[in-house]
Amino acid sequence: MKYYFAIFKPYEVLCQFTPEKESDLTLKNLFDFPTDVYPIGRLDKDSEGLLFLTNDNAWKNWITNPKNKISKTYFCQLEGAITASAIEMLVAGPIITVNGKKYKTQNCKATQIPEPPSIPERSTPIRYRKTVPTSWISISIEEGKNRQVRKMCAAIGFPVLRLIRYSIGNFSLDLLKSKQIKEFKTKPIV
Repeated sequence: MKYYFAIFKPYEVLCQFTPEKESDLTLKNLFDFPTDVYPIGRLDKDSEGLLFLTNDNAWKNWITNPKNKISKTYFCQLEGAITASAIEMLVAGPIITVNGKKYKTQNCKATQIPEPPSIPERSTPIRYRKTVPTSWISISIEEGKNRQVRKMCAAIGFPVLRLIRYSIGNFSLDLLKSKQIKEFKTKPIV
């Protein structure tokens, strides 16, 4: 039997089923998933948002294959007031470090979000500094290097304070209808 889940992965939850240390929260703390279900892609412990889990390897490989150019959109709260020129640098693809080597990221889509997105509050509040403003952007990429969005934003001088994966292809957090976990009978259309 094939299983398909979409979840809103919370902050401080590892994107795996086995803890690295005793105090770690993992996906098994969220729901009693079938034993042969695994996440498609990853979200770091300090990132939140949309994550698919499945035991359908063909679907998993289709989503993760870069040749299929499936866009992933993230909402990022940044330290500092983002500028138009910084967004242009993001779109053009800044240089980041991947596995100790310089790497020029592919062009992406990025826009400033004038108001914070409508998302649940994080379990641990964001560091607030009275003298440093924050801003929000939406960034869409078709590749997925380790901590890529965080590295891209840092490379243009705007460290990420909060990172939420909003969508994978055409499937967004809005389709969860405020549920943290949703099971599907067939693979969701991305």
